[in-house]
Amino acid sequence: MHKPPSADLLGILGGMGPLAGSTFATRLVALTPAACDQEHIPVLLCNDPRVPDRSSARLGQGEDPLAAMMAGIRRLEGAGARLIAIPCNTAHLWYEQMVQQARVPLLHIVDAVCEDLARLGVAKARIGLMGTPATLKLGLYQGPLAQRGHSVIVPDEEELQLCVDAIAAVKGNRPDEAFAPAAACIRRLVARGADAVVLGCTELPLAVPHAQRAALGTVLTDSIDALARAAIERFGAPQR
Repeated sequence: MHKPPSADLLGILGGMGPLAGSTFATRLVALTPAACDQEHIPVLLCNDPRVPDRSSARLGQGEDPLAAMMAGIRRLEGAGARLIAIPCNTAHLWYEQMVQQARVPLLHIVDAVCEDLARLGVAKARIGLMGTPATLKLGLYQGPLAQRGHSVIVPDEEELQLCVDAIAAVKGNRPDEAFAPAAACIRRLVARGADAVVLGCTELPLAVPHAQRAALGTVLTDSIDALARAAIERFGAPQR
């Protein structure tokens, strides 16, 4: 199989939250069908949880996280990263500002999710969208999905609260408590006509374990796995 060039390192700007960052690193390994250690992608994980809350900041209720995120990017660049993945959807509300300051390319999680929908055979469909209040209110996904011919079903107030509860449970190291609200939100979006549902916060894939997804009866695209697949594709390694 094709091995990633040994001079290239993938940087992961994690910590947002820390379980999502570490899970991204694990899923990157799981999705790379390497026959030995040396065929995996060399990775540097900066899992710094001190970055101010992104959703609160974007809604005008907290400190701007850009400086902290750029400090993490600089650490990764200085340690040899030649490409950076950011397993936090809400952080991508600052994507253009980060790109302008970064010295290396940054993958975009929304592009990765849109590509994953295509991989799953979902075209010009009705997409149920789950995420943080900031990503939903500020349209992180709505425009890119519409450009690809999808229509978007955004959570109503009760469904948004289910998303918030699931995300908070994962961030509070209570992932077992996250499944019920996340699953309830997915079922409600499907009942409203969704053909597929985007887990558009990197805590949500942790709320809905892979083993429990088939029972939900819909196509799910997982922003952690989608970003991992995009990173693997960029490094030229085949995927499972």
